[in-house]
Amino acid sequence: MVTTDHQDCAVIAPTGAPPGLLEEFWRYDRALLADDQATLDELFLPGPHTPREDGRGLLVGHEAIDGVGAARDRVHRVVELHIRPLGTDTALLTAHTRDRDAHGVRTQVWQRGAAGRWLIAAAHVTVPASPPPAAAPAATVPFDRTVWRAVGDPLVAARSPGPLHGLGIAVKDMFAVAGQPIGAGVAAWLAEQRPQTETAPALAELLHAGAHVVGIARTDEFAYSLTGANTHYGTPPNPAAPDRISGGSTSGPASAVALAQAAVGLGTDTAGSIRIPASYQGLVGLRSTHGMIDREGVLPLARSFDAVGWVTRDVATSLAIARVLLGAPDGAGAPADRTLRLPTVESMAAPEVVEAFSAAVGRAAAAGLLPPVHIVDLPHEQLERWSTAFRTVQGWEAWQAHGSWLSTHPDALGPEVADRFAQASRVTEDEAAQALAVAAEAAGRLTEWLSGAVLAIPTAPGPAPSRTAPAQQIEAVRAATFRMTCLAGLAGAPAVSLPLLRSADGLPVGLCLLGAPGSDLDLLTLATALEPSA
Repeated sequence: MVTTDHQDCAVIAPTGAPPGLLEEFWRYDRALLADDQATLDELFLPGPHTPREDGRGLLVGHEAIDGVGAARDRVHRVVELHIRPLGTDTALLTAHTRDRDAHGVRTQVWQRGAAGRWLIAAAHVTVPASPPPAAAPAATVPFDRTVWRAVGDPLVAARSPGPLHGLGIAVKDMFAVAGQPIGAGVAAWLAEQRPQTETAPALAELLHAGAHVVGIARTDEFAYSLTGANTHYGTPPNPAAPDRISGGSTSGPASAVALAQAAVGLGTDTAGSIRIPASYQGLVGLRSTHGMIDREGVLPLARSFDAVGWVTRDVATSLAIARVLLGAPDGAGAPADRTLRLPTVESMAAPEVVEAFSAAVGRAAAAGLLPPVHIVDLPHEQLERWSTAFRTVQGWEAWQAHGSWLSTHPDALGPEVADRFAQASRVTEDEAAQALAVAAEAAGRLTEWLSGAVLAIPTAPGPAPSRTAPAQQIEAVRAATFRMTCLAGLAGAPAVSLPLLRSADGLPVGLCLLGAPGSDLDLLTLATALEPSA
C-alpha cells in the first residue's frame, strides 16, 4: 500500500501507482487551477468517443470537451486520491475534492497510449454548484425515508441570530421537538405518541444560538444497536463506503451530515452511538461528558451512560456546538501532559487498523501535536470484566425504561433488537447491583488514568461491515466494538472520534481520544491540532 501526501492530499494506492500516472494527474490538477485550457485539452484522449459528464450534460468526443474543462468546473482542492489499476495500461482514479465546506468527487479512467503518455479516457465530475445544503433551505433536501422521518423548510427555524447562524441540524428521533412526536425508530411506538409540547433544552439552546432544524432523522430501534439497520425504515446510506453499513444508533443524523444535507447531527451516545457512525463514515463525532449537557426531553436508553453528542464534517463546527452547549468561551484550557495507549489495543482491532493507529499516534507525538505516549496496563481479562458489567447495567436500565411497553407490544421490534431486549429482561436486581459495583470500580480506575492525560485508541476494530454480512458476523463486530466504546461510558468521559485512519482498502476508521470528565473543550482543541488542514 502506498500512502503519500501531495499538497496536503492523501494518495492511497494499495497496489502502487503505475509509473508516471501521478505526475500527469497533478499536471491536470494544476491546469484546472490555472484554467490552462491548452494543457487540459492535451490531457484528454483524442477521438470521437471520449465521454465527460459533470451533472450539467454529457459531452462525448474530444472536440466537444475541448475548452470547457475549467469553465464548467467549480475548482476544488483535491484532499484525497484513490488509485486502482485496471490493467497494465489503465487505471481508475477517484479524487475527493473540497472548496470551503463543499465536497465533490472526480472519477477518471486514465489510459497509457502507444507513446507511453497517460491520458484521460473518461471522466465524471460531482461537485456542488452552490454552498452545501446545510446552510440552504431544507426544502432542497431530498427525502430519503432511511435517513429522515420528517424534513421541513426548515422544520424548525432559528429562534434568534447567533454564532450558529446558517447551521442546519439533523435531530436524532430521540429528542423532543415541539409539535412533533418522538418516534425512537419504532413504528408501533410512534403510532401511539402525541406531539411534544416543549423542545429538549439541548436543542433549544442551539436554536437560540442561530441554528435551525433541517429535520428529524432516523435512529436504530430505541437506540439499542450500533449497526444503523432498522427493520421498519431500512439502513441509511454510508456515502464513504456505499456497500457498507452506516453505523448506529445516531444513524440518520450521521448520514445526513455525510451527505451534506445537514451541518450537524445531534444525537446520543450510550455505548458508541455517536462515535461508531462517525468512524464508519469518516466524520467527527463527539460524546460529551456524562451529565454536562441537559438530557431533559431525550428518551432514555440507559441513564447511567446516556450522553448527548453530535457529528460534524470538521472539528471547527463541533467546537462551535460545544461552546454553545457547554457554555464555554473561546480558548482552551490546560493541555494534557501525556497520551495513554492501552496494551490491549493489539487485541481490540484488526492488525491493519492497529498498524495505522500506532503510526498516526507516533507521528502526532513526534510532531508535538500529542503529549508523550505512555502505555497503561489493562489486561484483556479486566477489559472483558468491565465490558460485561457495562452490558449488564445497560440492559437492566434499558428494560426499566422500555420493558413495560415492550411487554404489551411483543412484535414491535426487529429480531436483533428484540433479542437484545429479551436478554435485558432476564437481568436480575442482584446481577445489576454487582455489575454497578464493577462499573464504579472501572470508573475510578479510568478517572485516575485520565487525570491530566488523554487516552488514544481506535474508535472501532475495523471499517464498517458489509451490508450483506451475515448476522453472526455483525454481532461479533458489535461485541468487539463494545469492548472499545464502553470505556468512555464507564468513565463518564468525553470522547471524540476523528477520521484519521484508513483500512488497507482505503475505508475510514476513526481515531478516538478520551479525556478526563469535563475536558470536552480541551479535547476538541487537541483534535483541531490533529485535523489535517482544510
